[in-house]
Amino acid sequence: MKKFVKETGVVAPIDRANVDTDMIIPKQFLKSIKRSGFGPNLFDELRYLDEGKPDQDCSQRPLNPDFILNHSRYQGASILLARRNFGCGSSREHAPWALDDYGFRAVIAPSFADIFFNNCFKNGLLPIVLIEEIVEELFAETFANEGYKLTVDLEKKVVVKPDGTEYGFEVDDFRQHCLLNGLDEIGVTLEDADAIKQYEEQRRDDAPWLFLGVQ
Repeated sequence: MKKFVKETGVVAPIDRANVDTDMIIPKQFLKSIKRSGFGPNLFDELRYLDEGKPDQDCSQRPLNPDFILNHSRYQGASILLARRNFGCGSSREHAPWALDDYGFRAVIAPSFADIFFNNCFKNGLLPIVLIEEIVEELFAETFANEGYKLTVDLEKKVVVKPDGTEYGFEVDDFRQHCLLNGLDEIGVTLEDADAIKQYEEQRRDDAPWLFLGVQ
């Protein structure tokens, strides 16, 4: 999993509430479990004018000129600004995979669906909850200023505006540790690899009958 320490990037605004996971990555693209290759199909039904199909060459598909991510000013954006209840709907882990594969490192919203919120942390994507008044302010500034950038500092737990204004956000210590060090659940377990090996060796000595036939 990729580390997240600090990200300064262009902000892309998705100005609608209750964006569900089927809108983020439609159901026809859920066959793969590789965690990669989903970026071209992020927001597929909003992004393109035709119907998307798995393994399709998206570079030749007609783009929807009204969709925000197709505007040149938001190309290369790494911070997504969203409205309340982002990531609602089904629990598909493909949603944070698609956002990450597109290039987003953080999503800022007033609220998130619980399962999506948890899945983000497991896949190196940082979901940030800020109050609606601040999110509204960020939307206004993003629309008013082409190339508008924010800095997200996970160590300090702050979002920093171009004028230096800082907004704090909450992340529990365990999730912060995992993101700062690029650790998923398996990676966290392997931090104790020596202790696990020592326990297994001791267990063989204490109860050898449990290991009969085990190499």
